[in-house]
Amino acid sequence: MKGTARIALLTLAMGWMPTAAFQDQAAADLMGRWEGTTEILGLNLPMAVEFSQGSEGAVVAHIDIQGAKGIPLTQVRFEEGQVHFELNAGPGLAVWEGRLKEGSIQGRFTQGGASGEFSLTRPKAESEKDEPAEDQAPKPFLEEEVTFENGEITLAGTLTLPLASGPHPAAVMITGSGPQNRDEEIFGFRPFRHIAEHLSAQGVAVLRYDDRGVGGSSGNTQQSTSADFAADVQAAVRLLAGRNDIDSSAIGLIGHSEGGIVAPLAASGASEIAFLVLLAGTALPGDQILLAQGERIVRANGASEEMIAVNRQTQLEIFQAVRTGKGWEEVEQSLRLTLRKGLENMPPQAPSQIADVEKYLDTAVNGQLAFSRSPWFKHFIDFDPAAVLAKVRSPVLALFGELDLQVPAEINIPPLKAALRSAGNSDFTVKTLPGANHLFQKAVTGNPNEYPQLKKEFIDGFLEELSSWILSRVK
Repeated sequence: MKGTARIALLTLAMGWMPTAAFQDQAAADLMGRWEGTTEILGLNLPMAVEFSQGSEGAVVAHIDIQGAKGIPLTQVRFEEGQVHFELNAGPGLAVWEGRLKEGSIQGRFTQGGASGEFSLTRPKAESEKDEPAEDQAPKPFLEEEVTFENGEITLAGTLTLPLASGPHPAAVMITGSGPQNRDEEIFGFRPFRHIAEHLSAQGVAVLRYDDRGVGGSSGNTQQSTSADFAADVQAAVRLLAGRNDIDSSAIGLIGHSEGGIVAPLAASGASEIAFLVLLAGTALPGDQILLAQGERIVRANGASEEMIAVNRQTQLEIFQAVRTGKGWEEVEQSLRLTLRKGLENMPPQAPSQIADVEKYLDTAVNGQLAFSRSPWFKHFIDFDPAAVLAKVRSPVLALFGELDLQVPAEINIPPLKAALRSAGNSDFTVKTLPGANHLFQKAVTGNPNEYPQLKKEFIDGFLEELSSWILSRVK
């Protein structure tokens, strides 16, 4: 249920928990970096795990996966060749159990009711790696690494600048839910990098930055809310406005998914925002979005109507418990039953490598409960974007994907238009792009399961739609 940019079993909405320690003299063989893939629902998800020596003999581990890098792992164990580590993820605890043997780690991955194989090997030495092809053509923009502060939070990003002398119009990019890097990278696709480089080549400076707790940024995404992210955006705007090469009267915001919520929220607290671009931005309260996307994606994955109803009821129980503080015992029972059924339904040809099922269930349920009680979740389910959109007077471009199952266009466009009209906003453009998914790629069904199989590019005309609209509003 986590967020609107990354959901379902394919997506690991990373959480941060203390890294577990263990004592084992044989752990020296485990130290260092391992690279490979996790197979889930027939797809191969690239990953890398780094094991290192901590204090007092402890071993710590971090994972790179889905664009997020250096995420701490929990419950790390290495006993008699068996390797175990876990990640507290939005859709359910992700668990890897394998064996270190003859220079590789191979074993089983489980998350909720899904399972698959994973395999890790040592990366090639630099001298053994294939020489990457270099693009000799000069880039039609400049790049600058920047950092800025929002209170105690430090945010690190990249500013792309047009080659011509300034001052330039500019845009701040805002990612969707879950910890993401400055490129909003997912399955090797880097949508924010493509947008930034395209716009800067057209004359617009673009700032994109790592989310809290990712890359060079401090903080913790799950322990923050959309309001906190809006304050980060305002800090980014102040950074740009203070530069001589930026036109402070022509700074806009580009938000994707949850970023489409954060952008109007940030605009309401900034001095003046020249424009807003909402890419698959929501206009309904968070609980309605989660229910809608849950139903559509579960159905697309072939679930029965009975299971769809069970999933919806569990979501409703969680929402009620979050709001009232009561009923958590019932929620815990529902989660445990669902997870146990998922384990029981694993394919017989792929037996689980989970050594202690009850311990696994305890950890998985506790992880999901902790996420449901997080500040982000509490804020998200009751936040109504339409109430903020009703105050937006800046020009707005809102784009949706026809096949988007995470932010369905048909239920978000009417309240979005109504809110902007009530604000007296006379300059807004709303379009649905045919054949596009939540990432604005050319899709077949729009199911997030397709992401790894699609071309790492936007649907034809998307970037041109974006740049032509922005350039027509900033001179």
